[in-house]
Amino acid sequence: MKLTTFDAGRGPRVGLIASDGTLVPIHDVIPDAPLDMLGVIAGGDGLHARLRDLAARAKDGAKLATVKLLAPIPKPRRNVLCVGWNYSEHFAEGAAVRAQAGAPAQARAPTQAGAPAQQEIPEFPALFSKNPATVTGPDSPIWFPAPHSEQLDWEVELAVVIGKGGRDIAESRAMEHIFGYTCANDVSVRDVQRRHGGQWFKGKNFDSHLPMGPWIVSADELDPAALRLQTRVNGVTKQDSSTKFMVFKLPRLLREFSAGTELEPGDIIITGTPEGVGFARKPPEYMKIGDVVEVEIEGIGVLRNTVQGRS
Repeated sequence: MKLTTFDAGRGPRVGLIASDGTLVPIHDVIPDAPLDMLGVIAGGDGLHARLRDLAARAKDGAKLATVKLLAPIPKPRRNVLCVGWNYSEHFAEGAAVRAQAGAPAQARAPTQAGAPAQQEIPEFPALFSKNPATVTGPDSPIWFPAPHSEQLDWEVELAVVIGKGGRDIAESRAMEHIFGYTCANDVSVRDVQRRHGGQWFKGKNFDSHLPMGPWIVSADELDPAALRLQTRVNGVTKQDSSTKFMVFKLPRLLREFSAGTELEPGDIIITGTPEGVGFARKPPEYMKIGDVVEVEIEGIGVLRNTVQGRS
């Protein structure tokens, strides 16, 4: 099933995308259902079974063009958990830029095509977070970061939504904790990202710099192991890869994030981006005011946003 958060003039509500592509407000059909996505996720197996039954028979809802889609979880309860350098070729392209700038090279790892080893990948994933104010939804603006920077970059990422909480989650049971998946664009301000002693937090945490959506696809309907993921800027493809090239797979990521830390229903993990980001291009490319950026993940859909300047 596909669940989205929308606003048709009465405030945010949860809707289900029917087989005919229309939107059915779940509260209209299941009056005791929560109004918000966090409540739906925490609603448990009983509610989720009712929603799957509704998804199988729902039709003739509202046309998507008549409602405003929001991020599936418009206001996450906690910071979004993030992974850096999780595709070997993205690590290699970043390492090449760092080497040109005089930074030390790190470990060796095979490229995704099985070519000879070129760069070392760390034993543990690089982890950081984005605060809830970074989250925005489909067709909402990405704010251009001037006057602080003009180096606005794109990153398509598979986002994982936690359904069942837990601490010290074993890799063998990790997939049982996933509620579903959505698209994310880990928008980054590159020069700010690099200027704070190697800590990425500030450059990753400008307002509106984490578009997500357009909906959550439930885990029972999507195998995340080999999904094509793409980024297009003004219709031109910039990233085109597959989740099969992740270095640290989802079970390992859940193990790392839950080590000594309780994951809660509704927590979000974005899982890293493949090669093709703007800062590593020759010459570097960055988004400008007016650019339309689309990230697309197979089996989920397209998330589209436009870069705007603040007045």
